[in-house]
Amino acid sequence: DKATEPGIPEENWECIQRFCDQVNADSDGASLAPRLLAHKIQSPQEMEALHALTVLETCVNNCGERFHREIAKFRFLNELIKVLSPKYYGTWSSAKVKSRVTEVIFSWTVWFPQEVKIRDAYQMLKKQGIVKEDPKLPEDKILPPPSPRPQNSIFDRDEEKSKLLARLLKSSHTEDLQAANRLIKSMIKEEQEKSAQVSRRVKTISEVSESIKHMDELLENYKRQELSRSDQETLQTLFQRCEKLRPLLFRLASEAVDDDEALAEILQANDKLIQALRQYRQVVAS
Repeated sequence: DKATEPGIPEENWECIQRFCDQVNADSDGASLAPRLLAHKIQSPQEMEALHALTVLETCVNNCGERFHREIAKFRFLNELIKVLSPKYYGTWSSAKVKSRVTEVIFSWTVWFPQEVKIRDAYQMLKKQGIVKEDPKLPEDKILPPPSPRPQNSIFDRDEEKSKLLARLLKSSHTEDLQAANRLIKSMIKEEQEKSAQVSRRVKTISEVSESIKHMDELLENYKRQELSRSDQETLQTLFQRCEKLRPLLFRLASEAVDDDEALAEILQANDKLIQALRQYRQVVAS
């Protein structure tokens, strides 16, 4: 009750942190807390509802996957939807409370894309016209680091950033939460860029391997003079494509300078590609 006291205009961060600690300490905390908070969020007193939403977001940030699983259930999501729906409390809930609830649900669709029920609930609100457009999340939005994340992710590799992030997230100051939000976004962007690089590398090396294999088969038939006109055109097209793959491998190599294993894989593919191109020239020229 102290964490959501409607008579206090500012958040009581000490009480909010104690609430989170209790949720983590109690074996039933993750299942009970969302029910208690749903009741407070539906309060006719605006300040109580807003405080409850702050507590909810802080729990999402600090109480782990068990809590995440509970808020992703229709049972809890429906309680939030009632605040927005004119069939329930939407007629008398304040605009500020409804705006915050919309922000909360939308932010979860971003941070928990694997939770289908959250996405479905939000899409239903848009389909029914209750949510007109996606809200713009404020800079001080309390956002949890994404979970689950791959092993050896940027959150684990960059120990200095991880320690800074942990310190900022424990702070009750708005400026620190804003800084944490920006840091999380930059770390996620870096993670996404690295994932994109890996995807490009795997795709390109796979294409190199398949192209070389196909070209070798056609060259064997060419040597035996068993190549049809259409296969000759295919062989020439493969040769031209392989020539274009070389600069792609160079680019991938420049991206992988800090990854010895990836660099070795790229250089090996490049050696095979050079050998295949040389063989094509020798066979066709002769």
